[in-house]
Amino acid sequence: MNYASSILGLLPGGRRAPGIGQFITKIEGYLPPDQVERVREAFDYAETAHKGQKRRSGEAFITHPVAVADILADLHLDGATLQAAILHDVVEDTPSSMAEVTEKFGQEVAEIVDGVTKLDQIQFKSPKEAQAESFRKMLLAMVRDIRVIMVKLADRTHNMRTLSAMPPEKRRAVARETLDIYAPIANRLGIHSVKLELEEIGFRTLYPQRYRIIERELKRARGNQREFLPKIVKAVRKSLADAGVNGRVEAREKHLYSVYVKMRRKHLSLSQMVDMFGIRIIVGSVDECYRTLGLVHGLYRPMPGRFKDYIAIPRVNGYQSLHTSLFGPNGTPIEVQIRTQDMHRLAESGIAAHWQYKTGEQDGETQQARAREWLQGMMDLHEGSAEELVESVKVDLFPDKVYVFTPKGDIMRLPRGSTCVDFAYAVHTGVGQRCVAAKVDRRLVPLRTVLRNGQTVEIVTAKGAQPNPSWASFVATAKARSAIRQYLKNLKKGEAAELGGRMLNQALEEFELSVKKLPAGRLDEVARSLSLRDGNELLEKIGLGERLARLVARRLLPDDDTRPDAAIAQPLAIAGTEGLVVSYARCCFPIPYDAVVAYLSSGRGVVIHRESCSNVAAFGKQPDKWIPAVWQKDQQHLFSAGLLVEARNRMGILAEVATRIAGEQSNISHVNVDSSQGDHSTILFEIQVKGRAHLARLIRAIRSMPDVMKVERSLA
Repeated sequence: MNYASSILGLLPGGRRAPGIGQFITKIEGYLPPDQVERVREAFDYAETAHKGQKRRSGEAFITHPVAVADILADLHLDGATLQAAILHDVVEDTPSSMAEVTEKFGQEVAEIVDGVTKLDQIQFKSPKEAQAESFRKMLLAMVRDIRVIMVKLADRTHNMRTLSAMPPEKRRAVARETLDIYAPIANRLGIHSVKLELEEIGFRTLYPQRYRIIERELKRARGNQREFLPKIVKAVRKSLADAGVNGRVEAREKHLYSVYVKMRRKHLSLSQMVDMFGIRIIVGSVDECYRTLGLVHGLYRPMPGRFKDYIAIPRVNGYQSLHTSLFGPNGTPIEVQIRTQDMHRLAESGIAAHWQYKTGEQDGETQQARAREWLQGMMDLHEGSAEELVESVKVDLFPDKVYVFTPKGDIMRLPRGSTCVDFAYAVHTGVGQRCVAAKVDRRLVPLRTVLRNGQTVEIVTAKGAQPNPSWASFVATAKARSAIRQYLKNLKKGEAAELGGRMLNQALEEFELSVKKLPAGRLDEVARSLSLRDGNELLEKIGLGERLARLVARRLLPDDDTRPDAAIAQPLAIAGTEGLVVSYARCCFPIPYDAVVAYLSSGRGVVIHRESCSNVAAFGKQPDKWIPAVWQKDQQHLFSAGLLVEARNRMGILAEVATRIAGEQSNISHVNVDSSQGDHSTILFEIQVKGRAHLARLIRAIRSMPDVMKVERSLA
């Protein structure tokens, strides 16, 4: 077969896609002959399978898988990965089956192909869900074999190169997804070259005007710096030679998307960017890195606060380098990176370096182990929706630059904005679940304290402690957020089952029955007839308002029972201790001994309203959703109530009213003041009371104040 003539495609800018002959020549340079032959066989198979298929751009479809494989060949990936790259679309887009791929190319190649295959055969509720499920599947496959993401990233890179063939709306959607998910994955895995290309094309596609402006300004700045940058490179080379350090010095330029992201993150203008141009110095050893740092600081004055040692404390993706910024000629800032050749290789290729060099070196193994640990952590987080998984992955993908220490001196890497609670969960989920306090640099601090680089953090735990639901509002890591949500979900299920049992018992009382009096297995039997797992899940559904207790009670009766349905439902007794499955409507603020009714809200459980609430009439079209409710006696818990106070405008009046409220053993949850009336103000308090009698005492106490004109209970 004439491989070279079988595929030729154009890339943006007039570049030609690699022909198979060019690709084969490339891999012959580093793969053994038997692996090269297997790659040829994969091409023959894929070319036959895709015969007659065209891409949207009009070129033969086979150009795409070959281009994907060529990108991976640039990273010196192994033969199995290249075979999978060439075959990655045959199962999805041709009659070929996964079994056939396994038979012809082996289990190893087939598993990589399966990892990047979309779930087209499954019906999803929405395109977003389909995308999220595909992403979940890809992550699972990546945990088994990290080469899956290598193929996926190369696939996305070539799709981005040929993005101009897509409609404008589709181009923007793909570009946004690339910047949100795939470029950060490439960065997290340390594959620098792929990350840069994905960011560059994504930025140009999504924000063409911003791209052009920054590109124009960088060209202008490049012209201004063209004269002195070579002089700096020459001076550094001479200094290294004089000191006997053998190093390579090269000029470098910050990429457009990096400039844009930094401008947005730090609210800088282009003129304020100090590290758009710089030099990179590659030397032979770690010792020479630090010696070189001293040499460049001797040549040019360093900028205070701009030195970062990523050799002693590597970034989370394994990146290592010394970074410093210097005042160059005429005070122009120049960023300098200093690293060894091994560090440079890992910085450019990331986990791909594991397959490039298999000579017993540990760096590639460490990189892959770190990546695998992150991927496994991602999959351990979520039993929920795939869309939630994607959002959590987004959070954890972006570079985290907070390095803190445990009391034993171990380094913990956390995302920027992480709190003491995030640290606790990072140590161990059990530590997070039981944490009650935190010490930062030996001083007690609130658990929501945001951590800074270099701090030492100690977590105080207590047996029997439980997560606080409010933690979910401030934690920064996906692990902490997921663990808290999972705890609350399990807590809610337990509370829902308990409430559901009470509601079902009340419904069964009309038939002189109870859950305990039912025949053994009857509850589970009815649950299964409703496509539920067991009786406990049925009780949960009742407690959450997703099943009506009266209808379930009717189904629980023996088949020969002819008694009519009960005409009047027994009222639900509200104890105030039901937790998350019973809530109190904020439209009317019901408190103990108000006349109340309960509304069954699907998914939320039971919502208690005052009988006088306007929403009771509005919801009257759903009579099956309403059940009578009463308060249990001797309520000791606090409930929210609204209080409207009109008082004369004078200094200190708000403080005096607040003091009077506190004097009646009531807490203020929220306060809002409207002073627009001129001579008087309207103050709306949300307070905590035990019941109607407590509220009445409080109203009388405030009404007796001389500057208070009016006090009344507020509905909202």
